[in-house]
Amino acid sequence: GLEVTFKQEQTSLNSILGTSEAPVVVEVRGEELDEIESVVNQVKEKMVGMSDLFNVQTSIEDGAPEIEVKVDRMRAGMYGIDINTVVTQIQDQLEGKTAGQIEREGEMRDITLKVPEKSLTEVNDILITSGDQVFRLSEIAEITQEVAPKEIIRRNQNRIGKVTAQISNNTPLDKVAAEIREAAATIDLQPNYRIMVTGEEEKRQESVSNLSFALLLSIVLVYMVLASQFESLVHPFTILLTIPLALVGTILIFFALGKTINIMAIIGIIMLAGIAVNNSIILVDRINQLIAAGLDRKTAIIQAGQQRLRPILMTSLTTILALLPLTIGFGESASLRSPMALAVIGGLTTSTLLTLVVIPCVFDILDRVKGVFARN
Repeated sequence: GLEVTFKQEQTSLNSILGTSEAPVVVEVRGEELDEIESVVNQVKEKMVGMSDLFNVQTSIEDGAPEIEVKVDRMRAGMYGIDINTVVTQIQDQLEGKTAGQIEREGEMRDITLKVPEKSLTEVNDILITSGDQVFRLSEIAEITQEVAPKEIIRRNQNRIGKVTAQISNNTPLDKVAAEIREAAATIDLQPNYRIMVTGEEEKRQESVSNLSFALLLSIVLVYMVLASQFESLVHPFTILLTIPLALVGTILIFFALGKTINIMAIIGIIMLAGIAVNNSIILVDRINQLIAAGLDRKTAIIQAGQQRLRPILMTSLTTILALLPLTIGFGESASLRSPMALAVIGGLTTSTLLTLVVIPCVFDILDRVKGVFARN
């Protein structure tokens, strides 16, 4: 018959994350294949009922038929034969045994002796010898015919069964992953069996963790540069306060547009750590210059705000206008450009406006505290 499969087109984000699997991959980890297959079918049934998922498939497929021989150790012991001997004699009769070599066409070739292929009934009649005794295999073993799995996937010494699915467009991956985890929690699992959401979700969590560390590292590096430039450990804290002010704008713009903060948005936030502090640097540096020129702290703060208002607004406005075209969804990589640009635009807007109000106040407070400690 005709089989039609729908598959979501791979985006540029998939390439960056380095995964070629389906967007949604659920792994069932355990030991017994029968139990894994049972759990996989339960997971598949729950995922089929989710409206945001389609083309739900499992990795467990039937392969070639096989004959399974289970030797009864007690019976084998009664005949005075061990398991290894039984296995060796079965292999010799079914797969053949090298009896010697013969020269043919100038080459030495092995001589293999083997019996004709046997059916399930004939396998029962394979003769096993133990000293002077000869008996049939069926007398010491249970022989059954089963269908082997097409492939057995292992990870960290655990067998794995997978359930994959495609995700509807514009559906957040973290939302789908949360729904799958909630549904999987209702499945009764045997000890040492686990259900894990992997695929793009696993890559996403790993990327978010790495980017969070990168954001923290960027803040530390910015602080070190500012501390060396201003020769102070206090004023850099005033400047770095711009970063949380920028985060407010990023969160607000994504909330207002109904979008989720994804990996590219986090990259935009990391960029903000270096961009948003520029306005504060301009303002704080001018305040210090005026104080060094002999003005009192309050007058220096007011005049610095008046003198640096236009440069701050022009710098931020030109950056925002330059990023605006990136927020428009043109081309295949629009889903990558847009969140990053929105994060920078939203954060830069609030940080610019709040810098002119909050930073002078914080500078005044910290400078007073610094003066009190200096006098003591």
